[in-house]
Amino acid sequence: MSARILSRYVFFQLWGPFAVNLLFFTFVFLMTQLLQLTNLIVNHQLGIMLVVRLIVYSMPFFLQFIIPMSVMMAILLTLMRMSSDNEILAIKAAGISITRLLPPIFSFGSICCLVTAFIAIWALPQGRLAARKLIYQVASSNINAAIKPRVFIDSFDNVILYINHVEPGSGVLKDIFIEDRRRPEVVTTVVAPRGVLVCDTSRGSILLRLFNGQIHQVDIGQRMANAVSFRTYDVRLDFRHHLQDPSLGPKDEEEMSLAELREYLHNTSRHDAQYYLTLMEWHKKFSLPLACLALAVMATALGIQSRRTKRSHGIGLGLGFFLLYYLMLSAGWVFGEAGLYPPLIGMWLPNVVTAGLGLFLLAGKVREKPLPSFGRTLRVLEYCKRFMKSKSREDNSQGSCNR
Repeated sequence: MSARILSRYVFFQLWGPFAVNLLFFTFVFLMTQLLQLTNLIVNHQLGIMLVVRLIVYSMPFFLQFIIPMSVMMAILLTLMRMSSDNEILAIKAAGISITRLLPPIFSFGSICCLVTAFIAIWALPQGRLAARKLIYQVASSNINAAIKPRVFIDSFDNVILYINHVEPGSGVLKDIFIEDRRRPEVVTTVVAPRGVLVCDTSRGSILLRLFNGQIHQVDIGQRMANAVSFRTYDVRLDFRHHLQDPSLGPKDEEEMSLAELREYLHNTSRHDAQYYLTLMEWHKKFSLPLACLALAVMATALGIQSRRTKRSHGIGLGLGFFLLYYLMLSAGWVFGEAGLYPPLIGMWLPNVVTAGLGLFLLAGKVREKPLPSFGRTLRVLEYCKRFMKSKSREDNSQGSCNR
């Protein structure tokens, strides 16, 4: 078997498990968003196509994590299958070093690394910004969908709104109650049997037009109260703090391009929480793509094993190291956000630790050294357990003789 044929064989064998793992992990991540998607369809009356667009826009965020996961599992499962089918043994018997497996594996990891870098650097900011624009357009054009009947709505500053019923077709509001405390010295209560909502996107507000109602005002300082009836009354509710036009407001760190991230980090002088979040986002755009190569090294070391080694042993170790990687990444993100941990170390340490352990285990496999086993530790624990039981029986027998 020539080296070129072997490389081509291993390279193409990796793509099948990669596709299966990619679909599986994508399905798992979508299941975590199932309740939110159901809420958008049922409560906010969004169409299926709008929900599909939101899913497409949110996929880059998931894929930057899913692709490294799929790379590791694809390499691990492929090499474990080759080991169980004696293909690894046949390669060694043909006088070919197992290091010849590394070029196709790292070619596969490099392609996935480039795809992940494209997603993290370009697709993620575009998807985040497009999703926010879509949500703003939907909310602006159909503001009635955000109003829930028979629920006290306190989303607006110092204003509590209650609507008993919303007519499905016309969107007319019935039996409206408003408590307005925007003036500290005056409490205003407005009740009306009917009203309509109008969204004013230019001013960032909602105009609630009420008909044939009453206004009750209580001035606590002056100890005065009065009531006024009206035929038409407009209440303006500010929603700029809750829903902002993405083209007018500042961008989130995940919506910034590399140039915008670099400009923000260069120009800001305050090292606050926003600065650390932006710095971590900068490092994450490079560390997550390179995680494909770090996890590929680990998967290669765990996947190359003899036939007599149980497959569950290698897969269990792979899942354990995989969990270790994302625990270190999560810890680095949490502590880095608080400024307790340098973002550079927090975002790159998982790659360094994973690649270092993988290279150590891979070097052992090249020297035909078996993977670390916990059998000796278990035998020592079993011996200590037997010793403690025998010691306890001796103490009990001596105690009965003394009595």
